[in-house]
Amino acid sequence: MRLVYLLIVLAFPLLDLYATVRVARWTNVPAWAWLGLPLVAGFLLLRNERLAFRARTIAAMHGEESLLRGLFDSGRKVLAGLLLLLPGVISDVMALVLLALPLNIGNRDHVPHAAAFGRAARRAPFEGEYRRVE
Repeated sequence: MRLVYLLIVLAFPLLDLYATVRVARWTNVPAWAWLGLPLVAGFLLLRNERLAFRARTIAAMHGEESLLRGLFDSGRKVLAGLLLLLPGVISDVMALVLLALPLNIGNRDHVPHAAAFGRAARRAPFEGEYRRVE
């Protein structure tokens, strides 16, 4: 059974590269474009999701958003970014399908961005009245 798993894991990248070459011939677009552009998109998606994950975590600590929903949405985007990093058209289509799934429908009223992370960090940690006791 382990041999079957090993063959599947090793055969997928080869079939994916074969499909990429076939699609490149069919569309008359160079194969390096089919391999390079999703690579750049994957790196950008992972970089932006790193910043958005921080903002979602801070929003969850303030009670503005569900932590589980933010983790699930971030995990979905990270998996899509990793699939975009893999060379081939099949993995890119799987990543686009994963990104297109409407899984974050319920909580659209507050979506934190990377700029919100900076504002939350500069905010005073304690607000209210206090009295010094000597």
